[in-house]
Amino acid sequence: MRAVRFDSPGGPDILYVGNVPVPETKDGELLVKVYASAVNRADILQRQGKYAVPPGESNILGLEAAGVVEKVGPFCVSGWKEGDRIMALLGGGGNAEYVTVNEHLVMAVPPGMSFSVAASIPETWITAFQLLHFVGNVKEEDNVLVHAAGSGVGLAAVQLSKLASARVFATAGTDAKLSAASKFGAIHTFNYKEGPFAKGVLERSKGRGMDLILDPVGGQFWDQNSSVLATDGDWIFYGALGGVEVNGNLLGRLLAKRGSLKATTLRPRTLQYKAELVKRFSEKIVPLFANGVLKPVVDCEFPLGRIADAHRHMEGNRNTGKIVLVVRSEAEAQ
Repeated sequence: MRAVRFDSPGGPDILYVGNVPVPETKDGELLVKVYASAVNRADILQRQGKYAVPPGESNILGLEAAGVVEKVGPFCVSGWKEGDRIMALLGGGGNAEYVTVNEHLVMAVPPGMSFSVAASIPETWITAFQLLHFVGNVKEEDNVLVHAAGSGVGLAAVQLSKLASARVFATAGTDAKLSAASKFGAIHTFNYKEGPFAKGVLERSKGRGMDLILDPVGGQFWDQNSSVLATDGDWIFYGALGGVEVNGNLLGRLLAKRGSLKATTLRPRTLQYKAELVKRFSEKIVPLFANGVLKPVVDCEFPLGRIADAHRHMEGNRNTGKIVLVVRSEAEAQ
């Protein structure tokens, strides 16, 4: 089968599409014929040699995929059958023509949805769902600050926060990204490249601050985040786009506000944790895509052979929403 490969860490130019064996199903796994996958920040870091593949996972890039069940492996009990249209949360391997996945990490593609749109959902939306409901415990009327609000996770988090009846504040680096965040539910937006956001956040929250901060930036924003965190607020750290260094009174500010700083990831989590996450997401969120309450946002599509261009697009921060990889023509599934 064709799959995205690289032989040593480096820039986008090292990526190529090569031939590798079709993976074999283990107990409780499905073999999926992939029609679309996507690009995530973790893929960039793995390519750069900065993100080790978790034990037991494929070293092929790709943390999500959409396609058709090609084969049901031994001892599967969930009722999936050959030909089912599914989308899957993966630990790796999605940027290929076939991938294996545990049966409990698979969801049905909503009726009428293309594989390209479906491939934009699993990693991005389940990450946002995890941040808000498994880690952050978002509540009605909470003030939620979403950083990188124009990203795939950011736009998902904006919509899910609005769905939870929270008030959404958003930061991004371009007016186009902020416009998208506003379209999907952010009530106050701030371009961090035009100056500090902390003063505006405090003014527009009438001094209350943020009950929940979703932060994939880290060190660059620590000072402002700790300033705008509300009393008893939760600050969820899930990425380090702005580094990890902190030089200042972070602990003192957290103590004064009884604030919580929680770090979280998804890819290395246990199968049991991810299965419960997928189950709850499937029950509570997936039906809302079919009826239009929630909308996956696809920025652009690249064929698998242009994987290097897809990585350049993400590294240049040019995407608003998800970057999708088309592996096969949708027409092949008809």
